[in-house]
Amino acid sequence: MEVDEESQRRFLKELWSEQFTKCEENKIKEDITETKLKFASVENPENDSRVLNISCSFQVSSQIPYELQKGQALITFEKEEVAQNVIRKGKHCVEIENEDVEIVAKPVPLNSGVRFQVHLEVSKMKVRVNEIPDELPEDQMRDKLELSFSKSRNGGGEVENVEYDKLARSAVITFVELGVADQILKKRDYPLYTNRNCHRVIISPYMEAHLEKYQVFAGVSQRTVLLTGFKGLHVDEETLEDLIIIHFQRVKNGGGEVEVVKCSLSKPQIAYFEE
Repeated sequence: MEVDEESQRRFLKELWSEQFTKCEENKIKEDITETKLKFASVENPENDSRVLNISCSFQVSSQIPYELQKGQALITFEKEEVAQNVIRKGKHCVEIENEDVEIVAKPVPLNSGVRFQVHLEVSKMKVRVNEIPDELPEDQMRDKLELSFSKSRNGGGEVENVEYDKLARSAVITFVELGVADQILKKRDYPLYTNRNCHRVIISPYMEAHLEKYQVFAGVSQRTVLLTGFKGLHVDEETLEDLIIIHFQRVKNGGGEVEVVKCSLSKPQIAYFEE
């Protein structure tokens, strides 16, 4: 079954809405950025006719924002032990524009974040129908949906059940035979006949998702160090970042390989941490 990008985006939007509801219940709010799904592997069973759903699961972790104040910098090392050594030493003397500047290295305490597992099932027997016209009573529209999706000349087949939501202008169609849903989903839209009118309704896979192992976590970054003491320097941020990297890459200064440095001289900035 092909799951198109528009269907993925719609599913993620609904999923994030559910996530925000959980956060509200626990008095926590986190923004989870929209992302693309990448399916790494597929398992093909011996008898495909017995498989009525496609299942997958993945874990989501929120990014944790940290507000970097004026005169501060963040430096991330490749190795944890290097970062911890820099913090233990505390004070460091960095040469900036031919002047020795004393700075202080501190741990980076992080705000709370969330992680949870998403379990998703994509039905091979059902399809979701959207943008159904609101022009018939509920019972009549349900009958029209069943008749329209039963037409074999349009790729349909025998319908087992129709769940119609008049307010949402959507429906879930369940077919009797395996393969009909796949055939219809290739069309992206489908003709719906209502009396003398023919409308094109939007088709998408029917997905069910639930969340598990919802957790709140907090801690201190192990590879990133907060550097303070850069206020009042007459140097641009890019030059300062280069000078910090040069100083802390030297083993004699207690440093090591540096991944990234971010400075804030003119105004506070937001850095984002990942688990």
